[in-house]
Amino acid sequence: MHSRRTVLTTAAAAAAAVAGGAKPSIGHQPQPPSPAPVSAPVPSAATRARLRRLISRMTPEEKAGQLFVMRVYGHSATDPDPADAAANQQEIGVSNAAELIAKYHVGGIIYFGWAHNTREPHQIADLSNGIQKAAAAQRVPVPLLISTDQEHGIVARVGAPATLFPGAMALGAGGSRDDAHTAARIAGAELYAMGIRQDYAPDADVNINPANPVIGVRSFGADPQAVARMVAAEVKGYQGAGIASCAKHFPGHGDTDTDSHIGLPYIHHTAEEWERLDAPPFKAAIAAGIDSIMTAHIVVPAFDPSEDPATLSRPILTGILRERLGYDGVVVTDSLGMEGVRKKYGDARVPVLALKAGVDQLLNPPDLAVAHAAVLRALQDGELTERELDAKLMRILLLKERRGLFKDPYTTHRAVDRVVGIPSHLAAADRIADRTTTLLRNDAGILPLSRRRERRVLVAGVDAAAPSGTGGPPTTVLARTLTELGFTATALSTGMAPTQRQIDEAVAALGERDAVVVATYNVTAGSRQRKLVAALLATGKPVVQLAVRNPYDIAQLDGVRAALASYSWTDVELRAAARVIAGRRDPAGRLPVAIMRADAPAQELYRIGHGLSY
Repeated sequence: MHSRRTVLTTAAAAAAAVAGGAKPSIGHQPQPPSPAPVSAPVPSAATRARLRRLISRMTPEEKAGQLFVMRVYGHSATDPDPADAAANQQEIGVSNAAELIAKYHVGGIIYFGWAHNTREPHQIADLSNGIQKAAAAQRVPVPLLISTDQEHGIVARVGAPATLFPGAMALGAGGSRDDAHTAARIAGAELYAMGIRQDYAPDADVNINPANPVIGVRSFGADPQAVARMVAAEVKGYQGAGIASCAKHFPGHGDTDTDSHIGLPYIHHTAEEWERLDAPPFKAAIAAGIDSIMTAHIVVPAFDPSEDPATLSRPILTGILRERLGYDGVVVTDSLGMEGVRKKYGDARVPVLALKAGVDQLLNPPDLAVAHAAVLRALQDGELTERELDAKLMRILLLKERRGLFKDPYTTHRAVDRVVGIPSHLAAADRIADRTTTLLRNDAGILPLSRRRERRVLVAGVDAAAPSGTGGPPTTVLARTLTELGFTATALSTGMAPTQRQIDEAVAALGERDAVVVATYNVTAGSRQRKLVAALLATGKPVVQLAVRNPYDIAQLDGVRAALASYSWTDVELRAAARVIAGRRDPAGRLPVAIMRADAPAQELYRIGHGLSY
């Protein structure tokens, strides 16, 4: 595993290089609507009294339900496709979102692309309205907090025609807090117009471990202070657009080589290391007025010797987050369907332990009936008190109050048309992306490619599916953009693990062309992508390597003389990379993480802040 102390020394030395100098602001562009202020005012005594009266009307079953944020299949709240209704019956025991709300009184619903919630903006708005109508029809009507994971970059649940921005590490490479704020403000305004009032973003993890399989480019970088500045900028942007922001994953998921979706990671930081490495972005989020914070399914022995995951740890959530950091906003779990939180305790114990630890919202349990009954049983047995539940409900209801849900939880198609994917937003995304592409190596001035010398370009490599389900494939987007810029470019997908036949086909195709751009994706020592790149290099033609996910690929690719990082394979970042390759834009990005040598992992190949220009 990579030495975190080596990375941290590098990060401390290069912090100024990463964060120094704000990039040009695009604040002169048309402003999306801002339905709520960034920092919520202190609720009045009358507001608290009204919400207390609302809570007092609830039965224990209704109170328990309000703590859950649940998935549901379907594009409609009342009339999903038959396959989605069947999936709901199998997993939840209801047919649609309206029945889910009526049966369990859930306080929130999370949208996923794979659950068919996010087909297109008008449909999303209609689904949101249907959910809120079902909530309003309850005995005690409480609007739902509709949420999603729209981090941008490699995690985006809502695709085109909504505006898609570069992800966190790309923004970290750009180094502009103005850009981070603008991206979040526009993205938040578009979500608001579709009836989504909470975004599980930004990622506040500090990615100091290159082997991290679950965070990586979802993080702004490896320097804690630079990450903190970007996190604060995005919190203010999202909440300035009227939606709740959610910093994740507390107490910090950046230094692990285990994916908490499939295992239980350990973070072996000392208390001092945590304070220096992991805490700054969360402190910055709290100072910026963050509405919600998401927990991590990770073990931090320095803080909880019981080795309970942080989601279930009272020393971490109450002792550190609530008491030491002074946070009194909503705490939401990461998905309770992930293996990291299910390994030690059964599904009936997990929600109860999370609530006892300091959690307010229980996200996406694998079996809602089991989880809901467990909370009720704990309330009946006295393991949880009604006073504790009422305090959690008050935090949740105050958040809904701040985000205007009690006043007007609905949206309209007109609001969608005014805001979502409008030309000024799309142009802003392209301008921001143009400041993120990082040129790592350019021996002998291979880049930019010349339309005279290298007019005929082959684009080969990985064609990962678009994170949002819209856009791509990457080689096609690169080839199309290069062609629009005056080259004759042809796409040839060779996959994550190219076969010898695919490698031979790429070499043959390059024989008729002047240069090749090869897209790589998380190259490892045993990756067949290395064989593809080596075979292309052996032709003697100019080879341009573009890392379309983690920027560390270059350490595994001997002989590459021209290398760039785009930090994602979404269309907006690929188009920006193509403009750099074609010389239409100067590569402005600077590495927000260190790249270590593959043969000597304690030695830097490229430091934080590295990035070449033309």
